[in-house]
Amino acid sequence: MQTRTKFSVSEAIDNSKLGGFQWGIMVLCTICLIMDGFDVQAMGYVAPALIRDWQIPNSALGPVFSAALFGVLIGSLGTSMLADRIGRRPVLIGASLYFSALTLLTARASTVNEMLLIRFLAGIGLGGIMPNTMALVGEYAPARLRITAMVIVSNGFNAGAALGGFVAAWLIPAFGWRSVFLFGGLIPLVIATLMFFLLPESLQFLVVRKKSTALIAKWLKRVDPAAPVGDGVEYTAREESKKGVPAANLFREGRATVTLLMWVMNFTNLLNLYFLSSWIPTVVRDLGFSTQTAVLAGATVQMGGTIGTFFIGWLTEKFGFVKILMPTFLLACVSISFIGYPGLAVTTLFVVVFLSGLGIMSGQSSINSLSAVFYPTDLRSTGIGFGLGIGRMGAIVGPFLGGQLMALKWTNRELFLAAAVPALISALMIFLIGRAWRPARMGNKQPQVLAH
Repeated sequence: MQTRTKFSVSEAIDNSKLGGFQWGIMVLCTICLIMDGFDVQAMGYVAPALIRDWQIPNSALGPVFSAALFGVLIGSLGTSMLADRIGRRPVLIGASLYFSALTLLTARASTVNEMLLIRFLAGIGLGGIMPNTMALVGEYAPARLRITAMVIVSNGFNAGAALGGFVAAWLIPAFGWRSVFLFGGLIPLVIATLMFFLLPESLQFLVVRKKSTALIAKWLKRVDPAAPVGDGVEYTAREESKKGVPAANLFREGRATVTLLMWVMNFTNLLNLYFLSSWIPTVVRDLGFSTQTAVLAGATVQMGGTIGTFFIGWLTEKFGFVKILMPTFLLACVSISFIGYPGLAVTTLFVVVFLSGLGIMSGQSSINSLSAVFYPTDLRSTGIGFGLGIGRMGAIVGPFLGGQLMALKWTNRELFLAAAVPALISALMIFLIGRAWRPARMGNKQPQVLAH
């Protein structure tokens, strides 16, 4: 009887150079996240123009913002578990096509209730993008570059949200607010087509789920041309498939405390992010500035996150999550508290908005990377997806609460002082995670990612 040679795809990836094939995966996932960020944030940018067009009060759009994010919540939870069963690739392609169609339909909405329903349905597709791109990139990146790769790719979401502000500032005066959704719906069709032909499935997923060895060999050769192939090779991965419901496994093998702490951190940080992203353009417009200036103020939040993510990601790789994320969230806390300060000059306003975006959005990219490092292959999409899903509850609360507080006549100063508190809680959560994570007990071989 012939002895089969065992070959670890996990070790092959960890020891590989970051070649053209892996760069291609990163580029595809990045442009997918760019449009994800664009479409999630589009409503905030069109809000000032839509409010004037439909002659509705600001608070009427609070439920619309939250409905879209409730859809993202369902998408994050449902598609992440589905991806851990059927694969990252089909879920990413399907979600891209789905949210593309619904975003195009958004451009045809004529009432607040229609907009609310369509944005909720679109959010379900949007919620499937982040957890699965992060999982796929993490599973193809070499160990020494994994955090950096995931931070860079996740920054595509921030870049797309920032891009949305500049595109909206250009399109709305010339073609009206509906043109923003037409743009945001057509581009993902092209991206989904590219992914159908070029995007591979996760090698580790294929091995863990005991899929076709021929398919494993096909993609493995693109990572490591010297890898053995043929009937005499048995491919292995570092993790094994676990029985039971994936979500329940998030609380097993010593993961419960860190899982809960990451959920709280996701909740408070995304509450802040979507409060700022949804309402800053409208608040700035109400201060007497033009719609274009208001939209650019919203884009400044995203720019802070986009630029800051590269810097924070590099620092995290060098010093660890705890040492970098704590001051990052504290910076966000202080900056947010200054946004509503009476008589703030427009230049100063843009500076504190930029710093707020840097703290909140680059912090969120690092949270996603922390989740991808913490959970094993068979739980990675579920772990990231459930963390983001719980975070989306905060994202739903943020815009809705902002609208309700405006209806109660809270001042801008009071609004943004309240918004500073969740950033302080996020800083506390990462401190507690540093105390609670016990890598050796959980079988995690990368304890250095927490603090060097």
